[in-house]
Amino acid sequence: MGDLPTLEAIQRSPHSTPQSPLGVALEVLFEHSPILVSLLEPQLNAVLRSSPPLASYTELIDLALSEIEKWDLQAQSEFISGHPRIGEVKNLSKLSASEQGATSINPTPPDVLARLVHLNACYEAVYPGLRYITFVNGRTRAAIAEEMESALGFVHSTSSNEPAIDSMIAKEFGSRVWIMELNRAIHDIGRIAKSRLGTLGVS
Repeated sequence: MGDLPTLEAIQRSPHSTPQSPLGVALEVLFEHSPILVSLLEPQLNAVLRSSPPLASYTELIDLALSEIEKWDLQAQSEFISGHPRIGEVKNLSKLSASEQGATSINPTPPDVLARLVHLNACYEAVYPGLRYITFVNGRTRAAIAEEMESALGFVHSTSSNEPAIDSMIAKEFGSRVWIMELNRAIHDIGRIAKSRLGTLGVS
């Protein structure tokens, strides 16, 4: 599903590059995104070079999140957009596919996938610059669809086009409620990353 470099290799990486042990570890834990490569990896590399040896991958995740929290809102938004949308079926990492239950043994019904496509579009219309992130933790996509409906104040439905996207009222970028949703998403990305440690058999 993806291998993590050793903590020693991460700590001793002499250069900051996307292919460094640190860059590889961040991509496994957080999913690939351009800003992870261009901003987080070099910032975190500098922190690690001046810090005591890492005690665990959990500590690495916490250090990464602390750096992300220092970024401006646009940069944090770009980081969130690196995560796949709930219900995506193509171009998923093996870890994301496993977390979202995207298996041929127990496939998600087409009506649920269609509903999730619409819910994602509605969410992104309400929260411009954000993407719906949640710690799936073994739940089905159908359960996540209901969670998204609750978050948006929708009644439960299997419709792929209701309510209409053009009826959504956008929250202002950087407003209090927008920032609350941003912070929730980053928190859940951290939970997802730590859950991946268990999947990979490390801590």
